[in-house]
Amino acid sequence: MCSPHRATCSVLVIFLLLHSATSFYLPGLAPVSFCEPGQAGKENEVPDCKSTIEIFVNRLDSVESVLPYEYTAFDFCAIDSEKRPSENLGQVLFGERIEPSPYKFEFKKKVDCKPVCTKSYNTNKPEDKAHLDFLKKGMLLNYQHHWIVDNMPVTWCYDVEDGQKFCNPGFPIGCYVTEAGRPKDACVVNSDFNDKDTFYVFNHVDITIHYHVVENEAAGARLVAAKMEPKSYKHTKVEAPDCTGGPMYLNNKFSGELKIGYTYSVQFVEDKHIRWASRWDYILESMPHTNIQWFSIMNSLVIVLFLSGMVAMIMLRTLHKDIARYNQMDSVEDAQEEFGWKLVHGDVFRPPRKGMLLSVFLGSGTQIFIMIFVTLFFACLGFLSPANRGALMTCAVVLWVLLGTPAGYVAARFYKSFGGEKWKTNVLLTCFLCPGVVFADFFVMNLILWGEGSSAAMPFGTLVAILALWFCISVPLTFIGAYFGFKKTGIEHPVRTNQIPRQIPEQSFYTRSLPGIVMGGILPFGCIFIQLFFILNSIWSHQMYYMFGFLFLVFIILVITCSEATILLCYFHLCAEDYHWQWRSFLTSGFTAVYFLVYAIHYFFSKLQITGLASTILYFGYTMIMALIFFLFTGTIGFSACFWFVTKIYSVVKVD
Repeated sequence: MCSPHRATCSVLVIFLLLHSATSFYLPGLAPVSFCEPGQAGKENEVPDCKSTIEIFVNRLDSVESVLPYEYTAFDFCAIDSEKRPSENLGQVLFGERIEPSPYKFEFKKKVDCKPVCTKSYNTNKPEDKAHLDFLKKGMLLNYQHHWIVDNMPVTWCYDVEDGQKFCNPGFPIGCYVTEAGRPKDACVVNSDFNDKDTFYVFNHVDITIHYHVVENEAAGARLVAAKMEPKSYKHTKVEAPDCTGGPMYLNNKFSGELKIGYTYSVQFVEDKHIRWASRWDYILESMPHTNIQWFSIMNSLVIVLFLSGMVAMIMLRTLHKDIARYNQMDSVEDAQEEFGWKLVHGDVFRPPRKGMLLSVFLGSGTQIFIMIFVTLFFACLGFLSPANRGALMTCAVVLWVLLGTPAGYVAARFYKSFGGEKWKTNVLLTCFLCPGVVFADFFVMNLILWGEGSSAAMPFGTLVAILALWFCISVPLTFIGAYFGFKKTGIEHPVRTNQIPRQIPEQSFYTRSLPGIVMGGILPFGCIFIQLFFILNSIWSHQMYYMFGFLFLVFIILVITCSEATILLCYFHLCAEDYHWQWRSFLTSGFTAVYFLVYAIHYFFSKLQITGLASTILYFGYTMIMALIFFLFTGTIGFSACFWFVTKIYSVVKVD
């Protein structure tokens, strides 16, 4: 259908992928209608609508610590009678702990300074002192609340540079003024926060609910935005607060009795311009990333065009001339004058050293490649939008479990082509080597989280469930894939392998293995490092990531760049009569993971404010997991491209 206008269709597909990241809402997520008290359930008025608006609270996190904590860990106003909403696997893995709160109010009913609860502390009591110290620690590290209304984050919008407004899906529990009198973090918003070595508690919130009345439908109103502003009041009458007076402060050296009263106010504003399907846009548009993303895409495309030009020149000119010249050699004398990559035709498919390990890496890399591709594809279609919490990680884990079959098949096929006979060892290593390393690292990180009492610590039951998915589903599927891989005939190579290995001549510095591997990872990393910044921001700085269209494009560009860079270096090494291309092709692309690791270290020291030994260990522990996954993913791309290239060029040459 698109053949007459192929270029137009390609541009249209790219535009749709980019556009889907912001405007396509999660299919199947039905809107909830709200109406005023007394109208709910009346057949002639507004059926199937709710009048009570509930606020749910999530875990608290900080940019200065990797350790998230549950809402109740800070001794805030809580409600114990209601059941917590169930969480999916992705939410549990990311440490999300959503629970109901006592913040409830009626639709379109204005509330002024309503008390929620009062917390009393006496520093002479060890339990109260521990609660107060933990609260002060949270304010010192700038821990942030994350509240949810109608599956939408309650945002704190404030002005930033150039007159722009930034909407943060979280707000601080308080702030601190140092001993030198310098206000930290949110203390800069109020000039009254000026006492030295003092904490200020945000014990009051002004909530503004924006709603949109659905026209031509008897469906009531739908919530399109929830904004709030944190404030601090030292209530003179805790039982009957009026939200006036000075801020609620707490000196760092305070001792004695203290009462903190928590209150809130609510107002409703009708918004005729924001529709329910686009209610997340005001949060996403406040993040000025789009121009930088386009710069990233342009930067990556320039690298791809450069590499594509080099590969095209080799394939169309140099290789074409080489193949034509080799095929015209008729006499023995001509054949003796062979040079370049034709000389190693009898050794180019010689099984590599450590072929068992390489085949296992290729199987795991194939599993990861398909998992990433399918996950990003669904994310571009909107199925894994931010509204569907934890869906991205859940999808990735489930896909990895179900993709054991291709992992076993690819590992078995290549191991058989390498001449391996220990098929049981190959299958077991495919099942347990790479997943086992990841799980061991993850388990150690989980032990640290358990010790710190963090909400990110995975419950024992979830840990058992993941092991069950691995052993009861992934492992059997890997065995099935390996069975078919070993049963199938081995990969037929276009040329025979000589019995005696050819001696490799002494190589120049640039054609040796290590310089080639180090240089090969630079260009693929150059395609992704800008996108990498936003991904690391979303993980460690708790910023929302939603540009899956851009990410999918960068993924495609990365695959092309890894393939072309590996093919180029593979050709140069074959021309230098070095036929050990299997491991080199894997490591050339896989070395991109080393650059990723170096960048993650740079990001830690230059961009993050993480403090504490536990948080530092957790950061580098999780980074090592990401680097290993990236190494297997990129290495498999490089090997596959080089394997195709070598098979292709030697299949069109006449060999006597």
